[in-house]
Amino acid sequence: MSFIKTTEKSSNYDHLEKMSINELLININNEDKTVALAVEESIPEIGVLVSQIVQKLKNGGRLFYLGAGTSGRLGIVDASECPPTFGVSHDLVIGLIAGGDTAIRKAVEFAEDSIDQGWKDLKTHHVSKKDVVIGIAASGTTPYVINALNYCNKKEIVTGCITCNAGSPLATTAKYPVVVTVGPEFVTGSSRMKAGTAQKLVLNMISTTTMIQLGRVKGNKMVDMQLSNNKLVDRAIHILMEELAIDHTKATKLLKQYGNVRNAINNYGT
Repeated sequence: MSFIKTTEKSSNYDHLEKMSINELLININNEDKTVALAVEESIPEIGVLVSQIVQKLKNGGRLFYLGAGTSGRLGIVDASECPPTFGVSHDLVIGLIAGGDTAIRKAVEFAEDSIDQGWKDLKTHHVSKKDVVIGIAASGTTPYVINALNYCNKKEIVTGCITCNAGSPLATTAKYPVVVTVGPEFVTGSSRMKAGTAQKLVLNMISTTTMIQLGRVKGNKMVDMQLSNNKLVDRAIHILMEELAIDHTKATKLLKQYGNVRNAINNYGT
C-alpha cells in the first residue's frame, strides 16, 4: 500500500543557514505550536487504546513499548518514569529498543531493519495475550516494530501504535493505531523534532491516564510515588500537610512511620 510520508516532506522553511539565531528559535517554536493541536485530533484513537490497556492491566497484564532510535528512547523514558511516579512494579510498563540498551545512548547501525528481533525481544519477557504491545515509529515503516506487531497479532496480543504518517504499514498493522499527523519537520526529515514531541505527548497521556484509572492517584496527588530522593520526600511531606491539615513535623513523622503517602493517609488517626 502506497502512502504519503508527510514526515519526510520538505520543510516549510528554506535557507535555514541564513537565518539569525532568533529567527531560527522563533520558527522552530512556531512549528512546535502545531503539535498539541495535531495530538488533540487523535484523542478519540488514544482513548480507545487506553481503554484496552486499562482492561488488560487490571487483569494482570503488562504494557510494552517497542521502538527504534528516538521513538524507542521515548518509550523507555515513559516506561522508566512509571515506577517512581506511580509506585508500580518495574515490569508493569516495559520499554524495548532496537539494538538493546546500547542503543539508548548510541545509534546501533541497522538495528531497526531487523524483521525478527522485535519479536525475539518481546519473547524474552514472555509476552502473552494478557499484555498490550505499542509500536512507536514516526515514519510508520520500521521493520523491527512492524514485524513484531505482526507476530503479536498472530498470537492474539493486543497491539497499538504511535506514528505520524497516516496509512503507513505500522498504522495498518496495529489493531489500535494512533496517528498524529504533524506534517513536515523544520529540518526536513528530522523526526526527532515535531514527531518526537507528538510521541512524547501521547505517551504522557497514555501512561498517566492509565495509572489514574488504576487508582494510582488520589485527588491530583502522586500518593504512591517512590521516595527515592530528597525532593520527593519533601513533596510527600507537603502532600500530607495539605491532605491531612497537619504541620511539617507531624507529616514527617507519619511519612517515616508508614513509608509512603498513601499508607500515611489511610492510617492517619487509626
